[in-house]
Amino acid sequence: MSYWVDTHAHIYSSDFDGEKEDVIKRCKEAGVKKIFMPNIDHTSIDAMMEWETTKDPVCISMMGLHPCSVKKDFEKELYLVESWLSKRTFAAVGEMGTDLYWDKSFWEEQKEAFKIQVAWAKHYDLPIVIHCRESIDETIALVEELKTEKLRGVFHCFTGTVEQAARINKLGFYLGIGGVATFKNSGMDKVIPKLDSEYIILETDSPYLSPVPHRGKRNEPSYIPLIAEKVAQLMNKQLDEIQNTTTKNALKLFEKRNEL
Repeated sequence: MSYWVDTHAHIYSSDFDGEKEDVIKRCKEAGVKKIFMPNIDHTSIDAMMEWETTKDPVCISMMGLHPCSVKKDFEKELYLVESWLSKRTFAAVGEMGTDLYWDKSFWEEQKEAFKIQVAWAKHYDLPIVIHCRESIDETIALVEELKTEKLRGVFHCFTGTVEQAARINKLGFYLGIGGVATFKNSGMDKVIPKLDSEYIILETDSPYLSPVPHRGKRNEPSYIPLIAEKVAQLMNKQLDEIQNTTTKNALKLFEKRNEL
């Protein structure tokens, strides 16, 4: 595979307003051929769909409800997600998951929304893209409880331990590795060398979490090679091997949209 895939990028964010052509140009120059876009809630759908009109590189939508958007009215948000899932094929159900960092008051609602979206993923035979900030053990336990042969996906923005990675891999789930891998004090330099590359995919989470040397600035999909270089260094592998493996893994995970 002689190209890169960004498996998680919010390029429809207002951070990129008026810069679509430049962003896409830099992606092409960096060899990033596919960009998978996670939905947040009803406010992000139109902008995300508009980016899908970009065909070089290919921008591909997911459909889900982010845990930070799970509030008292989350049923209305989920109704909209379900409606979209019934209309067309998406790459995945996501971005979904749990979050105990920003707000712990809707934890029960988050778990309910998680289970509902997992049921849709099984019904539509789609992977799930999981956000789990400050809640990785709880989320692994949820997936273990709900696991069937059909359920598959990725723990996006993985910054956990080797032991947590092993539990996730045992479930058949991938680990999304992003810019945090390049941060000096992230601890990922101790974890990544012990990961199985067959379960790794690359992501930017643009516009957030820019890799070194762009840390603190806006992130974008063209930085995927910078993340890959650090992963290759830490795993003591050649860069083209990381490219081949992570691209193959991404295409396998999002197989329903590989025709693009």
